Amino acid sequence: MEEEYTALLANQTWDLVPPPPGGNVVTGKWIWTHKRRADGTLDRYKARWVLRGFTQRPGVDYDETFSPVEKPATVRTVLSLALSRSWPVHQLDVKNAFLHGTLTETVYYSQPAGFVDPTRPDMVCRLNKSLYGLKQATRAWYSRFATFLVTLGFTEAKSDTSLFIYRHGDEMAYLLLYVDDIVLTASSPSLLQRIITSLQQEFAMKDLGVLHHFLGVTAKLSEDAGPPVADPTAYRSLVGALQYLTFTRPDITYAVQQVCLHMHDPREPHLTALKRLLRYLRGTVDYGLFLHRSSSAALVVYTDVDWVGCPDTRRSTSGYAVFLGGNLVSWSSKQQPVVSRSSAEAEYRAVANGVAEAFWLR
Repeated sequence: MEEEYTALLANQTWDLVPPPPGGNVVTGKWIWTHKRRADGTLDRYKARWVLRGFTQRPGVDYDETFSPVEKPATVRTVLSLALSRSWPVHQLDVKNAFLHGTLTETVYYSQPAGFVDPTRPDMVCRLNKSLYGLKQATRAWYSRFATFLVTLGFTEAKSDTSLFIYRHGDEMAYLLLYVDDIVLTASSPSLLQRIITSLQQEFAMKDLGVLHHFLGVTAKLSEDAGPPVADPTAYRSLVGALQYLTFTRPDITYAVQQVCLHMHDPREPHLTALKRLLRYLRGTVDYGLFLHRSSSAALVVYTDVDWVGCPDTRRSTSGYAVFLGGNLVSWSSKQQPVVSRSSAEAEYRAVANGVAEAFWLR
């Protein structure tokens, strides 16, 4: 906690001021977490002072909150290209990333618990920088980081604004920003190091070295089949975790999509299907997505669809798989938005989805 508080002071995160008359003062709380390595072992203990964003008032403490998040297909595509070109790939860690965001709104909040200034206990903090928990924290951090990358010569990719591209002569680099996780690859180790050095001069950033770890038969289920589950929150938590797992497990995409359909009102048969999926995962913990070096850069798309497969809405579920030079970089299993009146119509809708993804990737 002392380390976190010291970092907040060093970053000049706030100024102590008298409470605003009639103004809104956001509250906060300390959060303690265990940071673990990729193999699950304990890395370190961490404390963070987090604001209660739900005490903010729209139009007073915040306006826009949207911040772009890259598509998983972008990550896989960049990694596939870097691998095929034998480029070095590093992961970077920004210390207290959200604290670098500059606020455009005026936000007041109470002094951190346990660290109240004894000479000015009645004063409140007026934020100069963003802070974890604020509704606009992610947006402020993204704007700050993207603005600096532009000064280094990077440009935002029009197809995915979380991908930044650097081109100068024969030199080229890709930078992926996933909230506060950064993956950087460049055409040469010297260019990679120059970019890292420039970033470290601007932000408290650590080079974690070569990238090792990043992010991390079903039955047809009817909406009202069986009684409601006893703990719907646990169901939603498990399904949310499985959505992250589909990042590297295309084999469970369809099954996860099916259990996701019932998060609003999970029933016992849905929970049974979820448990079956967990048992499958327990027996296939060594499965994953393997990217290999390829001399080809061709995009190949496969599509498929069922017809009126949903017993409730009679809508079809279409899917596609996109390969870049032999590496699977994008896939989807999604219910179609309307009812198809024939299997041919359903197939054409599935093909259209696959073609649209291929155009986006290209």
